[in-house]
Amino acid sequence: MEHPKYKIALIVGAGEGLSASLARLLSAQGIRVALAARKIEKLGALCSETGAKAYACNATDPEEVERLFGLVEREIGTPDLVVYNASGRSRGPFVELVPAEVAQAIAVSAYGGFLVAQQAAKRMLPNKHGAILFTGASASVKGYAQSAPFAMGKFALRGLAQSMARELSPQGIHVAHFVIDGGIRSAARTEAADKPDSMLDPDAIAESYWNVLQQPRSAWSWELELRPWVEKF
Repeated sequence: MEHPKYKIALIVGAGEGLSASLARLLSAQGIRVALAARKIEKLGALCSETGAKAYACNATDPEEVERLFGLVEREIGTPDLVVYNASGRSRGPFVELVPAEVAQAIAVSAYGGFLVAQQAAKRMLPNKHGAILFTGASASVKGYAQSAPFAMGKFALRGLAQSMARELSPQGIHVAHFVIDGGIRSAARTEAADKPDSMLDPDAIAESYWNVLQQPRSAWSWELELRPWVEKF
C-alpha cells in the first residue's frame, strides 16, 4: 500500500519546542522545511541544524500570510505539508479580561489558522494532494477557569479543522487536529525526578504527527489526542 509522500513543509508559529522537533524529523526524512514566526531571531540555530529557512510573518494579517506563501513558493517550492502551531493566550478572572487582548488571543489561535490553511488549500487542491495539521491543546475540548480566551481560540481551531476535514478529505487533502493534553517538556520546563514521563516529549509528539502523515487514505484520522500516561482526562 503506497504511503503519501511530502516534499516541502511549512511550519507556522515556529519556536524551540514542538516546531523544532518537527523540523528535525521532517528534514531527516528528506523534506525541505520553511519556518514562519512573528520573530525569527531565535530560529538561527535550528535553521543551521536542519537546513530550514526562516520567514517573519504575522499569521493574523491576510496580506502577510499571502506574502509568506509567495516567498516560500519562489525560494523553496510550493508547500504540500503545512503545520499551524501558533496560539494566543490572555489569562485572568473573566470579568477582568481586556477585550482587545481577548480579540488578539483568538486571532492568533484561530483566525491565523484559517488564513494559513486557506492559502495552503488553494495550492494543494489542484494536485489533490497535501496535508494541513493543526496543533490543539487541552483547551480544545476543556475550558479552564481564568483561561476563557485560550479555550475560545482552541475550540474555534478544532471546529475549523473538523469542517475542513469533511470538505477537503474527499479532494485528497489530509486535515488533522492534534489535542496536546498536557504540558510539553522543554529545557525550561521539566518534570520532577519522582514523576518520570509526566510531561509530553516534543520528539514523541513529532513522531505521532509523522505517523498520521503516513496513514493510507483508506484509514485517515482527522483528530488525535496525545497525553502522558499519568495525565488525568
